[in-house]
Amino acid sequence: MYNITVNGQPFSTEVDADTPLLWVLRDEVNLKGTKFGCGIGMCGACTVHVDGRAIRSCITPIAAVAGSAITTIEGLSPDGTHPLQQAWIATQAPQCGYCQSGQIMQAATLLKDYPQPTDANIDAVMSGNLCRCMAYVRIRNAIKLAAGMPEAPHA
Repeated sequence: MYNITVNGQPFSTEVDADTPLLWVLRDEVNLKGTKFGCGIGMCGACTVHVDGRAIRSCITPIAAVAGSAITTIEGLSPDGTHPLQQAWIATQAPQCGYCQSGQIMQAATLLKDYPQPTDANIDAVMSGNLCRCMAYVRIRNAIKLAAGMPEAPHA
């Protein structure tokens, strides 16, 4: 039995110890915002927070996070008022949208560590989150907008 807290709510599951957190969230907790991308932790689509830090849920076994507080995109701000969610809308950052929950979750820890991030900070922290649509300029603009900084000129 593994006990975790998901978006502030206690949750227990009896899956195998090596079951990835991603599948617990999607199949057991029924939260579909966290996406499966590559399955090897390289694309960032599955990014969630464990005790406030961004992790790749597709390669994180449930046993490794037992007793932890998990935050998914649904729990970042259930009503969509988180500054990053608002900035994503204002800048029209997503195209297909598939990677965007992971992008936003990674950006949330970026802003926690660097409240006024430089372009170098953004590049370093966000580099592991891939976007097939190449929306990186809009993602950077959204991060800067959420941080209260001027956006970069639109390309």
